[in-house]
Amino acid sequence: MTISGETNRIVKQWVEYAEEDLRVAKYALKIKSAAPHKIIAFHAQQCAEKYLKSFLVCKDVDFAYTHNIALLLELSSPHAGWVASLQGLGVLTQYAVTTRYPGKDIVSKKEALKAVELASLARKTVRSALKQEGLIL
Repeated sequence: MTISGETNRIVKQWVEYAEEDLRVAKYALKIKSAAPHKIIAFHAQQCAEKYLKSFLVCKDVDFAYTHNIALLLELSSPHAGWVASLQGLGVLTQYAVTTRYPGKDIVSKKEALKAVELASLARKTVRSALKQEGLIL
């Protein structure tokens, strides 16, 4: 499949947004006192979500604007042998919405670190897949 210029542009835009989220998460980890763990986890989730969506755009797969990582992995599955290696990403979905509202905003440092680790894995995996599709990132 040849990727059109427009598709390439949109994929790169998703990747750019994902990279911004990961940079914010990693930067926030450096805050010495009162690091915003819920914000770190949120941006890690957003990074993984946007990377998965970039892959779906590349493969011309329609998707709802959802934060559900498991659903995005399911949609990616017919097009990617690597999906099984990312099944642990599903835990990130909880950080997409609940951490942004009072009452469900407790995220530990350990959870925030794990979220960034998972986002980094999604980044590495999807960037590799996109490069195999001929995209230069």
